[in-house]
Amino acid sequence: MAALKISVITPTYNSIHTLRETLDSVARQDYPNVEHIVADGGSTDGTIDLLKKQSRLTWISEKDEGHYHAMDKGIRMASGDVFAVLNADDCYRDGVLTKVAAAFESHPEWDGLFGDLVFVDDQGKEIFRREEALFDRQVIRFGHGGSVNHQTLFLRRELYLRLGSFRYKEFKNCCDYEYLMRLIRAGCRIGHIPVLIVNYRYHQYGQSADVRIRANMGKESARIKKEYGIPGGRVGKLLYIYARLKRQVDKLLIRGKCDLIPGNFLLKRHLRQRASFSSNIGLDKL
Repeated sequence: MAALKISVITPTYNSIHTLRETLDSVARQDYPNVEHIVADGGSTDGTIDLLKKQSRLTWISEKDEGHYHAMDKGIRMASGDVFAVLNADDCYRDGVLTKVAAAFESHPEWDGLFGDLVFVDDQGKEIFRREEALFDRQVIRFGHGGSVNHQTLFLRRELYLRLGSFRYKEFKNCCDYEYLMRLIRAGCRIGHIPVLIVNYRYHQYGQSADVRIRANMGKESARIKKEYGIPGGRVGKLLYIYARLKRQVDKLLIRGKCDLIPGNFLLKRHLRQRASFSSNIGLDKL
């Protein structure tokens, strides 16, 4: 049987400050059957010169409708059995793709899998580790998608083609959360591996650390919950609290540990009122 082919999709737009480290983290992987596709939104900061020097990449550069549109284009270009999205400011940890492939081989019934991650600062210094227990449908539906970060999520490509694209025309920041809800509605089987897969960077050039983006994520998340039948108001708040508690109980029972300090508290000092990122759909002007 041929080795599972993994396609890594990197959306980018004027991310020259961090892109080289991202590319290197994929190139360093010891798994042999990897395809890396970069979907650039028309960068003008030197990104194209960097991409031209990369011999093991497939890349395009053209105007797009945001990073989720770039993800979709990259996935549709891919030829792998499974795919993952690695943002242009995040990095794979060494040896993780071999572990991902082994997990898929051991669990052919899985439609996808996700793992754990490490939040790091501008200098790559660890802030904290987000270690999960399982793909808990109630935690995701009633809480939010933060327990399954898309940087650690690997899905079978045929599943994406069957369920449809990210809804990038409707959501600027939460297409990945809506997709998790879609996976749940479709009854997909998503496994978890206790492996630290990605260093997720919080820094001045990234959207994640921008309080405007976080505020918009809250608004979009509320719209998505309403669409998928999750109550709002007081009932919604109680369900959210329940999801937070259940997430920690899951971790305690399965991993033997839980989060004593909330991750948002640990990230708070790394937030910025206005980060210095580029956007071709106006996110930097929210």
